[in-house]
Amino acid sequence: MPRTPRRTRGARRIALLATASATAATLLTACGSDGGGGTAAKDSSGRLVLTEMDYYNTDPTMSALPELLDSCGRKAGVTVRRKIVPDLRTKLIQLAGSHAVPDLVLLDNPDLQQLAATGALTDLGEAGLRTEGLYENVVAAGKYEGKLYGVAPGVNSLALYYDKKLFADAGLTPPTTWDALAKAAKKLTSGKRHGIGFAVPATEEGSFQFEAFFLSAGAELSKLDSPEGVKALSFLDALVKDGSAPKDVLSWTQANVQEQFANGSLGMMVNGPWQLPQLKKAGLSEADYGVVPMPVPARGGTPSGALGGEVWAAGDNGAEKSRKAAEVISCMVNEKNSLAWSKLTQYVPAAKRAAAELAGEQPQMKPFVEGIAGARGRTAQLGATYPAASQALWTAVQAALSGQKSPAAALGAAQVEATR
Repeated sequence: MPRTPRRTRGARRIALLATASATAATLLTACGSDGGGGTAAKDSSGRLVLTEMDYYNTDPTMSALPELLDSCGRKAGVTVRRKIVPDLRTKLIQLAGSHAVPDLVLLDNPDLQQLAATGALTDLGEAGLRTEGLYENVVAAGKYEGKLYGVAPGVNSLALYYDKKLFADAGLTPPTTWDALAKAAKKLTSGKRHGIGFAVPATEEGSFQFEAFFLSAGAELSKLDSPEGVKALSFLDALVKDGSAPKDVLSWTQANVQEQFANGSLGMMVNGPWQLPQLKKAGLSEADYGVVPMPVPARGGTPSGALGGEVWAAGDNGAEKSRKAAEVISCMVNEKNSLAWSKLTQYVPAAKRAAAELAGEQPQMKPFVEGIAGARGRTAQLGATYPAASQALWTAVQAALSGQKSPAAALGAAQVEATR
């Protein structure tokens, strides 16, 4: 359970959020809201209209999203009107102040708890949404104070990619432990090529990648400076110090890591399943690289990490809209549509049977499917206070890997910052 200082800080954060949202509400009232509040609108045929927001752009690979929304809307007897908002988190926080969150939203899962804390979301369980057949930890990641506010159509986690030719030439086998990973990374480092790459920039992306090591070590986000946490950060620090990983990891994004791996500058990389189509575009095939579960601190351990991906949620805009939104979401996360969505995004379906089907169809997805059972929702333990812990965590990683502080000192400072 979170310690008392953390809960107090969370209350202050929510109070500040409410104040900021109230100010935003005044502006929205003057300018007009494009959220989901107000009188229930009907289309020309008399069907209830549900508003929807997401941050997915108009990339052709995502053309099926509006098709899925239309299909599930028809099944629920409603019309869904979609709007793309790049800075969705900021927009939703503004709309929450005037209780005008859209009827349907697809948002990054770490943002769900903070939005739920405003009271602007529908309790999907109460609205009739059932979650049988979904991964239990995926369902848990969508809860706030015991109530279900979001459900993911698909999720993701991280795995280890390796260059097959380099491994064969060096007489290496894919590592399963940190010790084997460190030895392989050092052996593959030569000239301008580094043995391993990962992305730990000063953003949520950095925390997400580091958490694959942090959580696998047995550390908890409620105690950032635990011995297990220090062990994880010390491991990455050692990789950078001996040159097995470049200092560029402090500024690289996951896309940068993929590019470096594709051009032969890395022997291994930590990355997600969404990079599989990017490697194909770069001209690499399954003959060129392999993917295995993330190595663990010691033999026999279970890989863990943070659950990535988006969740469907619904604005609290009245019983009728809430019920219909729950019907649409139920359709979007069923086995068939969960599988379709995951094939588009290279995610793992939230539905267990669909995930097993995907692993059977696409062997390279199997390590990611296997990793989901041990993955954890980033906000499952900390709730709405996770963003503060995450920022403290990525700040600690930056400080340690840049040589400004020891891993223990960096995480000690992070714990103090996260519990203020």
